[in-house]
Amino acid sequence: MAVTMTAEDLTRFFETDFPRAAEDYAVEATGEMTARLRFTPVPAHLRPGGTVSGPAIFALADVAFYAALLAQIGPVGLAVTTGASIDFMRKPAPGADLVAEARILKLGRRLAQGDVLVYSEGVAQPVARASMTYSIPPGP
Repeated sequence: MAVTMTAEDLTRFFETDFPRAAEDYAVEATGEMTARLRFTPVPAHLRPGGTVSGPAIFALADVAFYAALLAQIGPVGLAVTTGASIDFMRKPAPGADLVAEARILKLGRRLAQGDVLVYSEGVAQPVARASMTYSIPPGP
């Protein structure tokens, strides 16, 4: 399937339609059924002990899958998460950016399913793995 929105297109979409995402996440790349986003944690994203909080990691995974989906179907802002689960596998490296690699495994007319691996920059083993399902609203 051809990519409908590039990283630059998604960045502009986030800036105009989803400014909170534009504030926290950088869209680095889109590809066939994939997207890669970067997140630079700030103190507000840390939990006691100085590690990145689970909700911050989950949000990165969710936005990364949203980006992968929009890269395929275009700027359908009302595509929404309908199912998600996440496994936290190890603590992120202190002070490192987090990178999410999202991939769509099945893209139907109404649902998309896939997964997201979240890494600490420079570390080969993932920090978390998320399984995502999104609902795609009917077209006009």
